[in-house]
Amino acid sequence: MFENKPTTLHLENGVEFNGLSFGYDQAVSGEVVFSTAMVGYPESLTDPSSSGQILCVTFPLVGNYGVPSDEFKDNLSKYFESEKIHVKGLIISDYSFKYSHWNAVKSLHEWLKENKVPGIFGVDTREITKILREKGSMLGKIIPENRVLETEENPNIVNQVAVVSCKEVIKYGNGRKRVVVVDCGVKHNIIRCLINRGVEVIRVPWDYNFNTIEYDGLFLSNGPGNPDFCDITIKNIKKAIEAKFPKPIFGICLGNQLLSKAGGATTYKLKYGHRSHNQPVIMAGTNRCFITAQNHGYAVDNSTLSADWEPLFINMNDGTNEGIKHKSKPFFSCQFHPEACGGPTDTEFLFDNFVNLL
Repeated sequence: MFENKPTTLHLENGVEFNGLSFGYDQAVSGEVVFSTAMVGYPESLTDPSSSGQILCVTFPLVGNYGVPSDEFKDNLSKYFESEKIHVKGLIISDYSFKYSHWNAVKSLHEWLKENKVPGIFGVDTREITKILREKGSMLGKIIPENRVLETEENPNIVNQVAVVSCKEVIKYGNGRKRVVVVDCGVKHNIIRCLINRGVEVIRVPWDYNFNTIEYDGLFLSNGPGNPDFCDITIKNIKKAIEAKFPKPIFGICLGNQLLSKAGGATTYKLKYGHRSHNQPVIMAGTNRCFITAQNHGYAVDNSTLSADWEPLFINMNDGTNEGIKHKSKPFFSCQFHPEACGGPTDTEFLFDNFVNLL
């Protein structure tokens, strides 16, 4: 049990929501976004793609199954998607004071407090989501009673990829084939999906010149924020796709945007992004539809793809790009998360497709 301290959510447009605090007792600012995922809050909060964001969860009951341990196996988090929580704050409707799950070791409140992340509950998350859908994602602040926000930050003008990327080269697994993972904020389950398929993974920082090392395949990871900040990464990718004997390339989420920009296309910011576990996408030129998990705020402009590239997947809700492929070379990407944790896993076969190209 903890003290239910009065707390206020302030939105950029002047609207305020009064609720109660949980987690860490601190005022924070960030970009307020919403997710319609029904489960998977430990995975969502530790997804590096959420860096700089205050996350509003639309599912009303949160915290009911607690939080698992933070143990690591083979240098990867056993249950989470990275080494720490990346959201700036959490907004929920109904906090579950009691939790029950076979592998839970602590409450969501305790976990947030340990990671110095504040939360607010007892607010109308449906109304907040309606505002964000109408007005678009906006800046906001969570301010508990008797707390003052010392510095107000705008995460949209910060290179969030540089914030979350690894700082040194890290090796995982063993295998005859070597895949370089460009870490723009990679989820740990992506690395798990690769090493489970018998490849050696070399994880490199976002601005690392991977063209100077030997590899059999190149993987472009997910990550937060505006792809325009990754100009160094885009230049390195461009060298890779223009090589005389190019190696297979697979990109996910931000990786889709970076591959597109390296190929000459442009990106733009979506009104309120895609953050859910139920986004329907169709494989271009077919009737095959998949349910996907997504967490991104930018998209590729299909009309700017050059003659060498074509869409691979299309979002069935709003018609936006969900992936691209090269017409003659072994390059492809998707905007969604085929490694989704926690789910769905309808499109995990894309990892098989990539490994088969190596």
